[in-house]
Amino acid sequence: MTELRSPHYVNPAPFDPYVAKKMTAEEERFYRASSATLIWWKFRRNRPALFAGIFLALIYLSLPFVEVIAPYSLNQRNADYLYTPPQSVHLFHDGQFVGPFVYPVSFAIRDIESPQFPGIYQVDKTKPQPLRFFCHGERYKMWGLFEGNFHLVCPPENGTAFLLGTDRLGRDMLSRIIYGARISLTVGLIGIAVSFTIGLTLGGLAGYVGGIVDALVMRLIEVLRSLPELPLWLALSAALPANWSPVIVFLGITIILGLLDWPGLALAVRSKVKSLRNEDFVHAAEMMGASRARIIGRHLLPNFMSHLIASATLSIPAMILGETALSFLGLGLRPPVVSWGVLLNSAQNLGAINLYPWLLIPMIPVMLVVLAFNFFGDGLRDAADPYH
Repeated sequence: MTELRSPHYVNPAPFDPYVAKKMTAEEERFYRASSATLIWWKFRRNRPALFAGIFLALIYLSLPFVEVIAPYSLNQRNADYLYTPPQSVHLFHDGQFVGPFVYPVSFAIRDIESPQFPGIYQVDKTKPQPLRFFCHGERYKMWGLFEGNFHLVCPPENGTAFLLGTDRLGRDMLSRIIYGARISLTVGLIGIAVSFTIGLTLGGLAGYVGGIVDALVMRLIEVLRSLPELPLWLALSAALPANWSPVIVFLGITIILGLLDWPGLALAVRSKVKSLRNEDFVHAAEMMGASRARIIGRHLLPNFMSHLIASATLSIPAMILGETALSFLGLGLRPPVVSWGVLLNSAQNLGAINLYPWLLIPMIPVMLVVLAFNFFGDGLRDAADPYH
């Protein structure tokens, strides 16, 4: 019986999968994009996270130049303006555009028996005093090394510009908040570096090696997580000697915050490493003689680095709030170091809040930065999640 066969045809034209599927330019751009590019495309569609990232980038980029941005130096005192209320910035005077200016303030009452001692101030609205921009003013030492006197904004000639008021020693609150940002925001970065170093090391070893190492790390994590966090912070901070220099105290606070924040990260790293350690690429690296440190650092951690970055952005605000709380209670950083928590320490009593409410203004940048980190971290986590 004769078998019937259909003729076999082979198309001699070269095969192009993009032509065969009739991909559009947009689809081809999507399929050719790297994982980092895909994360960025997803992230920029989240407007709150994008604006929060821009806000944080601007703040951190300004930290090296706080001496230039602040209108006054850090400890410049104005004995004639103790507890001066904030001066408002105006643009128009008597219906005419003058530009950014302030009205001068002066004592109206100076009575030691007054409940608002050292005095009540009055505003002279007949003499507008324009602010100066890109000017030479109070001298400072840039980073403690270079002398300078250039400022972004300066007070008027023979006038004052206390835009957020002054404290009990007549020091400008706005300038001190700007200087305090350098310490408060740096604490979070250094603390998260300490926390990540410990968390990645112990979590990676526990997940990859297992056995007795895993058991010891887990018991240590359970002990630390069972301790009440705030009392432990207070106890460790109070243990720092009072005669230490401000720099040593600053480093001590950051190390304390980092040592208490790593267990959560270590648990996440441990679970991720345990789920990946039996993959073929791990066995291939082991057979080629790669060390444990190389396998964990070069092969396992990069597989969930996006998750680690998102975790870091969500942990930094906890560090900032920890430093602020300790300094507010007088157990963290202490003068002459200036941070947002140190500034809030002067607003502990009800009388100061009632008479001088502008002393509470440093809590506003704390709230803004923490909210920005939360928005940014949530957006980054959603963008890096392949299943979102």
